[in-house]
Amino acid sequence: MASRKGSVSLVGAGPGDPELLTVGALRRLQRADVVVHDALVGAEILKVCPPTTRRINVGKRAGARGPSQQWINGLLVSEARAGRRVVRLKGGDPFLYGRGGEEALALTRAAVAWEIVPGVSSALAVPASAGIPLTHRGLSSSVAIMPGHVATDSAAVDWAALNTVHTLVVLMAGARVAEISRAVLKGGRPGSCPVAIIQRGTLDAQQTLVSTLGALARRGPRERVDTPALLVIGEVVRLSSQLAVWRDTLLEPGVGDVRIA
Repeated sequence: MASRKGSVSLVGAGPGDPELLTVGALRRLQRADVVVHDALVGAEILKVCPPTTRRINVGKRAGARGPSQQWINGLLVSEARAGRRVVRLKGGDPFLYGRGGEEALALTRAAVAWEIVPGVSSALAVPASAGIPLTHRGLSSSVAIMPGHVATDSAAVDWAALNTVHTLVVLMAGARVAEISRAVLKGGRPGSCPVAIIQRGTLDAQQTLVSTLGALARRGPRERVDTPALLVIGEVVRLSSQLAVWRDTLLEPGVGDVRIA
């Protein structure tokens, strides 16, 4: 009997809430032999895997060392070549600051079958869960997205040029809130520009702080923000006080549960 040919599915786990998994992601997790997942993928999401599924945490946390990208690439190739159905599970979407492109190239060069299952990006879902539309008629028709470490690199970001973009979303911004705010101010945005800090977005413990660039730029180094945290900068932040809703008030417990065989 011929051995089964292995493959890798690069799957987006969404922003954190298991309800925001796509049907495609759910199906692959339920059939996986191996799940190679990042640190931000929660236990509730991993529970949809069969008990026999092997789970390998390759996540990197800020300030802590994790497996190298080269090692992860090699792991995916070796597991697939062993005939296993591998799910490479990433928070958000694999192709938005998830190194999904790097892993897809490594799999292609190794002649390993792979597919991409897009996920709901935190860049879109987290502001929405806080009642902040990234685009809104009369307020915003353009959006720029970047990670926190890039936002604080003066050589990488032309903040003056980005003044033409109405709404800015900065991912993984927790430890750099003040530094990012000062960089945006230096680029020409006014200190009165509203900013939202959204922590643990889409989860039950989600918290949103609405402030201004000027106030956040004055924060001291000890005023840290819990991670994961995301910044939204722009006039659309003002809508949050009118549009923020608690998701739990919309459905009775169990009404929205999804079960895919």
